[in-house]
Amino acid sequence: MQETGLFDLLANSKIKSLQDYVTGVEVGLDSNARKNRMGKTMENLIESYIQHEGYKKNITYFKQVSIVNFDAKFGINLSSYTKTNANKKFDFVIKKDSNLYAIEVNFYNSQGSKLNETARSYKEIAIETKNIQNFSFIWITDGKGWLSSKNNLEDTFKHMEHLYNLKDIENGLFKKLK
Repeated sequence: MQETGLFDLLANSKIKSLQDYVTGVEVGLDSNARKNRMGKTMENLIESYIQHEGYKKNITYFKQVSIVNFDAKFGINLSSYTKTNANKKFDFVIKKDSNLYAIEVNFYNSQGSKLNETARSYKEIAIETKNIQNFSFIWITDGKGWLSSKNNLEDTFKHMEHLYNLKDIENGLFKKLK
């Protein structure tokens, strides 16, 4: 408790009720767990669409491919293009013929600063990598959280060739990959 600073919070009356404080921590941890579950659910959904199309066509896909390993795996060095995202892992990479599609997937059920930071980051990746031959960055996102961040999403949409939602996936996005 000393190392975490909890004694200091209690001693200096920064916490009026330890029970309320602990309940708040639990609520925060639970909301983070819900976000993680929602993200995993979205990944699983998108993976099912990729698998379905991969079965019909010459599509190979990989999960959780880091930028660091991208060059060794696919012969494209992305580290020089994604300087601010050196530890980035793409949720999926699809290889179809000589084309590579790096895909990020997320779902936002609530508003917050994370949406705006994600949009900024993915717009940056799309701009930095747009001239790499046979490579495309795809972002699939959805959720009512975007209702409060429409302007930021619209700005990102203007700079990204491949920004999609679940309706696009349902309408056959993966069938249209070249």
